Amino acid sequence: MSLTAEQDSLAVSLIRGMSMDAPLAANSGHQGTGMALAPLAHVLYSRVLRHDPADPTWPDRDRFVLSNGHASILQYSTLFLSGYGLELDDLRAFRQWESATPGHPEAGHTAGVEVTTGPLGQGFANAVGMAVAEANQRARFGADVVDHYTYVVAGDGCLMEGISHEAADLAGHLGLGHLICVFDDNLITIDGRTDITTSSDMAARFRAYGWDVVELGDVADDLDVLEAALLAAKSTDQPSLLILRTHIGRPSPDHEDTHGAHGNPFSADDVSRTKEVMGIPDEPFWAPADLVAAYRSHTAERGAAAHADWTERSGAVTSSPDWVAAWAGTGLDGWDADLPTYDLGDSVATRKAIQAAIDATYANLPGLMSGSADLKGSNGVALSASHPFTSDAPDGRYLHYGVREHAMGAAAVGMALHGGVLPVTATFFVFADYMRPPIRLSSLSGAKVCFVFTHDSVGVGEDGPTHQPVEQLASLRAIPGLHVVRPADANETVQAWADIIRHEGPSALILSRQNIPVTTDGSAVATGAGVVGDSPGDPAVVLLATGSEVAVCVDAAAALAGRGVAARVVSMPSWDRFVAQDVATKATILPPGVPVLSVEAGTTFGWATFADDSIGIDRFGASAPGELVLDKLGINAANVVERAVALVAG
Repeated sequence: MSLTAEQDSLAVSLIRGMSMDAPLAANSGHQGTGMALAPLAHVLYSRVLRHDPADPTWPDRDRFVLSNGHASILQYSTLFLSGYGLELDDLRAFRQWESATPGHPEAGHTAGVEVTTGPLGQGFANAVGMAVAEANQRARFGADVVDHYTYVVAGDGCLMEGISHEAADLAGHLGLGHLICVFDDNLITIDGRTDITTSSDMAARFRAYGWDVVELGDVADDLDVLEAALLAAKSTDQPSLLILRTHIGRPSPDHEDTHGAHGNPFSADDVSRTKEVMGIPDEPFWAPADLVAAYRSHTAERGAAAHADWTERSGAVTSSPDWVAAWAGTGLDGWDADLPTYDLGDSVATRKAIQAAIDATYANLPGLMSGSADLKGSNGVALSASHPFTSDAPDGRYLHYGVREHAMGAAAVGMALHGGVLPVTATFFVFADYMRPPIRLSSLSGAKVCFVFTHDSVGVGEDGPTHQPVEQLASLRAIPGLHVVRPADANETVQAWADIIRHEGPSALILSRQNIPVTTDGSAVATGAGVVGDSPGDPAVVLLATGSEVAVCVDAAAALAGRGVAARVVSMPSWDRFVAQDVATKATILPPGVPVLSVEAGTTFGWATFADDSIGIDRFGASAPGELVLDKLGINAANVVERAVALVAG
């Protein structure tokens, strides 16, 4: 069943009407872009996208990403029409508490929303990651099973953001031909016309990146031309940029092509005058039942046919252990059977231990894809058993991201939310600051990404304070839903890797540059904290530490015993995991009434939650050999002993 020309026209008008009505009801929102892109959204969902509203998680569906997520009402209106479970009451509750239609699209919250967008440019880079995931799985599992496209709509703001440069360059270099971006070229920003801030030649820019660029011109209302352009873009081996001249707020007689149409909700009179121009009833949330029924029937039939065809030809692969494990984000049976272990007293940098753990599990983690920001030899996430992912070898499972930390993080989020990929990224810890937006969005969307950060403290040494992380650990711990692990030694690192594979959601693994003595059996990872050792007798003080400082505390405890002070050493690799334990478990590790001294080579911010006193680094570091910097800044056994004695003396 196809839609008639009249139904096409009415559907566009319905989307435009909803794009005005919902922000008006909420007294908040962005109607202008939704109005301008209503024809495009209609063409995508009714003619171009291969999707099945009855199964929004169908693995081989086309992906749609609204990078300019402030236009969320555009997507919600089209999902409503297409039968994804949104109804008129959901649109009436736009931007309201606990509604299915929040201000910006949120993955996992609204069926049909693939990624969480809003911070401009993030969705564009997520789409690049989705295209990487699709290309890799198509090469590995076969085009009969994986052969879909990622469509992304991006606005001027998305392409001004620096992340768009990183991601577009990477996509062009990798030859991601199944990535199609429509540039909403409306010439408007919040402050006014785009020419007050940019004079970029967008077509030339993207051609320089290696994209296939089509300048469509002023055809945003021509459904057939839009359809033809989108379908033609599927025939190139390069990523495609379709530059579409649009008119924000169209067809408002008062606000079309004005910056006021961007984020200032139209008044009731504005809406009435626009609906008069459109020739639809002046009633809020106008949605003729026969049109909605016809539209849903149309998308359901298209989706069911495509899905059934895929199911018939893909069954042998999708029932295979590799496919099942990859799409579950876990490993094959027994994937953790051969994890390495280390003897007490061994001296191993935790960045080296993670490499050993990855090497031991790679063959049994079919979804694993890793990569680093031009630091393959330093970060410990190389895949020696795999060749790199390239345009000529998309089955490779190691990705050279180049010096593009921001795009790396966002692409990994896109891979995780695409499904079938367990992405691991890596860079120096101080550069987590370049990745903060995608790390935050990974937590907001529950994307299972492992962010590996090495060179975790002033122990970096001679590179100096620009490369010595101090505040980064506290800032990651502050992100809700992010599982943060800073292991004490090689054994905790191996267990942390296994823990991250089992964990549902994003993780940050913080690792050392320098060698660290092995002092633990790794068991503290399971509960977030664990006892490393007790001096004879009841403890008079607990020395609580993470990372390389656990070994410092082991030495300090021995010295304290010589002075008649019994100390317990506790490793706390993960605050968030420890906080989740019950009261009894916590008490077995941190005995009530016993003073606690925390030791960590970073800011002391937050340690008051667990400790009565804290040794840390509440300043920037310095350029000198790492051991000397640590010593000068008080991360040494002698300082721990003196502070512990003072704490006990009280």
